[in-house]
Amino acid sequence: MRDFEGVFIPVPTPFRNDDVAVDGLRTNFERWNQTALAGYVVLGSTGEFPMLSEAERERVLVAAREAIPRGKAFVAGTGANSTLHTIRQTKRAAEIGADAAIVITPHYFTKGFSQTAQTRHYLAVADASPIPVLIYNFPLNTGINLEADTVARIAQHPNVCGIKDSSGNIPQLAQIIDQTPKTFHALVGAAAALLPGLAIGASGGILALGVISAREFCEVFALAKAGRWAEARELASRMMPVDREVPGRYGIGGLKAALDLQGFFGGPCRQPLGTPDGDAIEDIKEVLATGGLL
Repeated sequence: MRDFEGVFIPVPTPFRNDDVAVDGLRTNFERWNQTALAGYVVLGSTGEFPMLSEAERERVLVAAREAIPRGKAFVAGTGANSTLHTIRQTKRAAEIGADAAIVITPHYFTKGFSQTAQTRHYLAVADASPIPVLIYNFPLNTGINLEADTVARIAQHPNVCGIKDSSGNIPQLAQIIDQTPKTFHALVGAAAALLPGLAIGASGGILALGVISAREFCEVFALAKAGRWAEARELASRMMPVDREVPGRYGIGGLKAALDLQGFFGGPCRQPLGTPDGDAIEDIKEVLATGGLL
């Protein structure tokens, strides 16, 4: 089983008008591949996965497999509200060549999708999946928080390799790390949580901010692993205003606008998600310059 340690980025899906711009995706990967990123999450939240059709998701995964070198992990977002569709999408991602699947908690029926139902869902997916499964906990988006005890139960399954915890709840993360096997990888889902997470035993992070600052966060991770915490904190602190003012203020559209300013292919979000323009672009440009990202 692949080792999930280090910094990963959730890859934005580029659009040209109403179409997925797979050429833009390829050129973005060419630049990210030159960094020390441990791997990529494709069709995560930053990839706007709920906005894509099944055919579009397939095109994105195929293009990603071609562009991601075998030395970096390729994690595919395959979660759906039903166990049946999650299994189907996970098997297809495995056929395309994904190394692992990341599965968001089912969330439409918030009352029906209890902790017991979540456990049942993940164990069924892990049983059926040809590739390792990462749990994806993102209560801000889903309205459902996977409790540490629930994660610990699911983590006993040999085909469940870790969790992306985007709750921002460090005490809960500490409990998850304490209650799960040593082989289980806890990955934080926010840039601000990376250093606190590493300090309590997290394996790394899947960081949206890393889309526009991959080198910087790979360096933060390397410094922390080398015990050079003061230097790691200094660099991470320089990135925090960017975190607040770009994805924090403008969401995925802010990250895409920043990518355009850096010479990547950013492009628009798919409506109704908004894309910054005018004064907002100037604001983002200034924040990037101050953070040393232009």
